Amino acid sequence: MASTHDLTWKVAPQLDRHLVFPLLEFLQERQLYNDEEILKAKIELLSETNMVDYAMDIHKSLYHTDQVPQEMIDRRVEVVARLKSLEESAAPLISFLQNAALVQELRPDKQYNIQMLNERYQIGADQIEALYQYAKFQFECGNYSSAADYLYQYRALCTNPERSLSALWGKLAAEVLMQNWDIALEELNRLKEIIDSKNFASPLTQLQNRIWLMHWSLFIFFNHENGRNGIIDLFFHDRYLNAIQTNAHHLLRYLATAVVVNKRRRNVLKDLIKVIQQEQYCYKDPITEFLECLYVNYDFEGAQTKLRECEQVILNDPFLGKRVEEGNFVTVPLRDEFLENARLFIFETYCRIHQCIDISTLAEKMNMSYDEAERFIVNLVRSSKLDAKIDSVSGTLVMSTNHINVHEQIIESLKNLNMRTYMLAKNIVEPAQAAAQASAAAR
Repeated sequence: MASTHDLTWKVAPQLDRHLVFPLLEFLQERQLYNDEEILKAKIELLSETNMVDYAMDIHKSLYHTDQVPQEMIDRRVEVVARLKSLEESAAPLISFLQNAALVQELRPDKQYNIQMLNERYQIGADQIEALYQYAKFQFECGNYSSAADYLYQYRALCTNPERSLSALWGKLAAEVLMQNWDIALEELNRLKEIIDSKNFASPLTQLQNRIWLMHWSLFIFFNHENGRNGIIDLFFHDRYLNAIQTNAHHLLRYLATAVVVNKRRRNVLKDLIKVIQQEQYCYKDPITEFLECLYVNYDFEGAQTKLRECEQVILNDPFLGKRVEEGNFVTVPLRDEFLENARLFIFETYCRIHQCIDISTLAEKMNMSYDEAERFIVNLVRSSKLDAKIDSVSGTLVMSTNHINVHEQIIESLKNLNMRTYMLAKNIVEPAQAAAQASAAAR
């Protein structure tokens, strides 16, 4: 099952090729694929970049040799020469930008800056364009820090909206690759604002930009301290949810995971279940199926089976399976949080249906030992508003008698539905009858 639910092949086409490398590194570490396959995929990605030294190292590792093809050697010479040429072209502007005293002359007004640079320092449009090309080349060489700095400075001078947007995508990618999550989140929000307000050539182009943004955001949201709120806010935004349901159904995995582990956002659970049901024929995985088993079918056996599969999905997902070393131990924090909250979901749902619950049965449904389940329940009853008590003699959990179970809620809902249907029919029929009578009287 290891690679069965791997989404890399769906996610990668929506990313800059440099952002795919961390995914391949993760898959290689987890040994989800043959090592040779991963190395070949890396070389293919590198062929479209300027990271020639890295490509040479991968080639040596893949073919177990110290020799590299002549075209790689020629390519390296070409890259070094091009880098030197671009550096010379951009040198006057870079020299200006590296002088703190001169930079203070710049103002928020881009037109003023362009005119001032031209009149005082003979720096014109050609040098500004050279800065962009130099920054882009640095990025392709894997020099993300320099690229981020130059792209930031370029955007302060650029008056072309399309080129400025391209530079912002590059800046975001560079910050993600350097794992500067706070800055990356700022750039992500800036990009979202532009995408939502810009007049694109077609709605499809805007849709594609939103889909790119959501895929790139996964790096940030599953690493930033407030990311789990961020992904719920972004993905549940009408326009972005529409994009998911149109052409990115697999992103439901990440939205569902964020909702499960975020105890403060239970209010969106019903909306999530509704979307999962709507899209079940387009996309499903153990995480979405777990929620469907539990909240749609009330299938606790199925939910238990899916929960075991969820653990493997999380461990093998590059965004969800992040490992943290603590001394001699390696933990996967999100996996632990997911399992804890998922068991809580099972417990709460089971309690809503039953009034007297055998703890050993509950332990089985939550995939826990009897002692673990008993401690889990005791802690939960103490820390929550759950109106229940444990009967240690009979080994049962007894819910309060005023507890309304799911069957009663369904019956009550049906009663309300019947009444609303009756009133709706009455409001339609009575005016129609009155109109008919009036018409007959007129004749």
